[in-house]
Amino acid sequence: MIAIFAINSFIVALVVMIHYEILYHLSTFIPRMKIRHRLRIVFGVLGALTGHALEIWIFAFAYYFMDHADGWGHFEGDFTGTLFDCGYFSFTTFSTLGFGDIVPLGDLRYLTGIESLTGLVLITWTASFLYYEMQRYWGSNLDD
Repeated sequence: MIAIFAINSFIVALVVMIHYEILYHLSTFIPRMKIRHRLRIVFGVLGALTGHALEIWIFAFAYYFMDHADGWGHFEGDFTGTLFDCGYFSFTTFSTLGFGDIVPLGDLRYLTGIESLTGLVLITWTASFLYYEMQRYWGSNLDD
């Protein structure tokens, strides 16, 4: 149980640090862009989505290696064991969509639960960031 706690904590810390760095760099870069504010927001959304995709793939790699190692559990359902299946599962878990066509068993369930919670927090953080970036220029000329 200590090992699963340590691995889950490491993965969550890693994706939170990555998310922080991406939003920090976007927040310093977006105001300096010499394009319309609307296009800066589009750039911010694409940057945030890229960050989320990277974070999701980190979870996917963890699922892949844990599924192929002994003692961590496995997946059942519409799952062939490929990295792309792990990626698909991670995207649906991170977004809390969870179709249910792939089911984790064993200690993989803990990583699945923490990914959902982490995804919810990071998606909310991104929404707050983008709202703040949009609000900076509301009330002024949005085409500047």
